[in-house]
Amino acid sequence: MKPGVRGARVKGVGLTLAGLVLLSPLLVRPAEAMPRYRLQAAPQLHLTEGNDLWELDRRVMPCTYCHVNADGGAPWNPFGQAIQATFASEARAGRHLTFPQALYTLLQADTDADGDGYPDALEVHAKTLPGDPASRPEQPLDELRAAFEQAGGVAQFAPPKKKTGK
Repeated sequence: MKPGVRGARVKGVGLTLAGLVLLSPLLVRPAEAMPRYRLQAAPQLHLTEGNDLWELDRRVMPCTYCHVNADGGAPWNPFGQAIQATFASEARAGRHLTFPQALYTLLQADTDADGDGYPDALEVHAKTLPGDPASRPEQPLDELRAAFEQAGGVAQFAPPKKKTGK
């Protein structure tokens, strides 16, 4: 191989790698790069049922479930802020929760983060957005609460039990 050809090839590879590094933020959006919370919450909240490819379907649990922006990141909507406040208040009390535990603790509190008249747990059950006051269940509150209790109440959103090995 000629000395000049090898140097040009190495330089070409270096430029290609540098270009990919510079373009990578454009290729991977924040919500897709850090889906950990979504991957934990969607099954816990029973949002994945009937959709074998839910991990690839952003409609199953859009970023706007907790964030203002469709691509996630700051700022957080009222439900996202309520989850943050749950982490903070539990930490002040000496309890350090995992994300699934914090989510369950918030839903057990029977609060209405977005102020639309439907408690967060009922909105989760109805598959509406608990942080968006414009996203409300169509069912009247009393009917929805009865259906929610019939389905298992807030206990249906308990964190998954850890698998134990034999």
